[in-house]
Amino acid sequence: MGYPLIENHGLIGDLQTAALVTMDGTIDWFCCPRFDSPSVFGALLDQEKGGHFTVRPESGTYATKQLYLPDTAILVTRFMTPSGAGEVVDFMPVTGGTATDRHRLVRMFRCVRGSMTFEIDIAPRFDYGRKPHTLHLTDRGAVFASEDLSLTLHVVREPEDERLLNSLSGDHDLHLSITLKAGQQRGMVMESAADGPPRDIRLAAFQEFFDDTMGYWRTWLGQSRYSGRWRETVERSAVTLKLMTYAPSGALVAAPTAGLPEQLGGERNWDYRFTWIRDASFSVYALLGLGFTEEARAFTGWLRDRVQEKAGGDGGPLNVMYRVDGSSDLYEETLDHWEGYERSAPVRIGNGAADQLQLDIYGEALDSIYFAHEHGIQLDTRGWTSLRTLLDWLIDHWDQAEEGLWETRGGRQHFTYGRVMSWVAFDRALRLATAHGRPAQSGRWAAERDKLYEQILTKGWDPGRGAFVQHYGSEVLDSSLLRMPTVGFITPDDPMWTSTLEAMDQELVTDSLVYRYNPEASPDGLRGSEGTFSLCTFMYVDALARAGRIDQARLVLEKMMTYANHLGLYSEEIGLTGRQLGNFPQAFTHLAFIDAALTLDAALNRARTGGR
Repeated sequence: MGYPLIENHGLIGDLQTAALVTMDGTIDWFCCPRFDSPSVFGALLDQEKGGHFTVRPESGTYATKQLYLPDTAILVTRFMTPSGAGEVVDFMPVTGGTATDRHRLVRMFRCVRGSMTFEIDIAPRFDYGRKPHTLHLTDRGAVFASEDLSLTLHVVREPEDERLLNSLSGDHDLHLSITLKAGQQRGMVMESAADGPPRDIRLAAFQEFFDDTMGYWRTWLGQSRYSGRWRETVERSAVTLKLMTYAPSGALVAAPTAGLPEQLGGERNWDYRFTWIRDASFSVYALLGLGFTEEARAFTGWLRDRVQEKAGGDGGPLNVMYRVDGSSDLYEETLDHWEGYERSAPVRIGNGAADQLQLDIYGEALDSIYFAHEHGIQLDTRGWTSLRTLLDWLIDHWDQAEEGLWETRGGRQHFTYGRVMSWVAFDRALRLATAHGRPAQSGRWAAERDKLYEQILTKGWDPGRGAFVQHYGSEVLDSSLLRMPTVGFITPDDPMWTSTLEAMDQELVTDSLVYRYNPEASPDGLRGSEGTFSLCTFMYVDALARAGRIDQARLVLEKMMTYANHLGLYSEEIGLTGRQLGNFPQAFTHLAFIDAALTLDAALNRARTGGR
């Protein structure tokens, strides 16, 4: 149907928004001015109505390759034809930490051998294709203007160049071509909220954009302390996570995309362009583990702001997710005029799960704040007061049914993982209070922690299965419980845990890949099935390494790395044929990969030195 594979994309961005570029040079997903803004290019979800910005060789036979320039977020798409070889170099100059509507997509075209004619199609579709636009051409570029947003196209050329925008232009879209010989380079800059009309950009200025962007990324990545066995892949994951971070607030989006299906043709198509509280513990561990203290500090600060807002407001439960600026209006609607990726409808924007009750987020919030505090990111007095208010709410509400980690829509249950993470919340609060002399309801917190512990052991454990189960009263296994030893609820060599892990080996693991749970045994309110969850596979690696099954952990990790795309990026799931499914790239998966690599590196090093 003309849709590229989900994995056949690279990601570029400027730390406030991002774009996907296919292996044939098409930008088919770009939201502006923020990650969670309406799309300008959305052909990824509707080839006919979504809009695109394509640069490729003129019609004919060509092969294509794609790579990132080392240690950067600058993407190079290479084309090989019988008459020559050319490249499209894509990047977005970094905007900085102040929110702005001004963003630039930079596309450099260059011929490296022979000659090449590049065909260029620019067809924006504003507001998910719901708002019309006009096209105004000048001899220096073009302006695409809709009701709320305009995009200005600046052309890169030298004085001796002939006029480029001279033919094949439609009423609303732009079509042109440019022929280059070996050694020649030209390009375009598409700018939102430009401060003037289209203008010529000289090659020297163009090169400055490139040099500044390359310098930024290499300087940033130079802070990494990771020197383990999977350095190149781990650092690519770090750059990918940075690309998904909204610099003005420090918030990390779950993915830069919306509506990509977990099952082709199915309805599990969610909007991930928001920030989940749950991601906090994973991101803080991963970022601090690699040495990116400022990023961990920024995200921890964003999380504390959400806690303080809730404590100073109605005192009710935390939202599951927020927009990158901390607002909580995530009204879910469907884009019925779009057919969806490979006709996977509905296409959803917004996320109705934002108002669900998911009790595990309290443990993840407290765990990340505790971990950050122990690594020098201090919790101030106001922050501590807010946490106490949060725990007051949790004391009164943890013992109830909820929607759970996987955001099921089939009714609330008493999920074991939610209880485990509630235990974590009280445990980490007690540690913070004890270590730093904070005023606290220590006796009550300890009583609630111990009550949770006993309840989990009696109601979350199924003696017949010899395993901890998904929710009370069920026999269903759930891979979220792979985190039980990670958070310290149980030791990795405890017989209750080793038998749980063995049960998961038999039921949830298939050729090293891991399912979340069996939806047939535990209906989640949605039709269809799904692939294995990449996040869960990396959590499995972590659990195996902690349990001493180091050789198996390494094999699972190495096999999982073969499912990454050509650039080292992962979406949410892996289908039966090895295709990537779900939103892309997914932050949770890359965070879990970093955590697994750190844990396994440490285990392998201990084994090499005899446990020292």
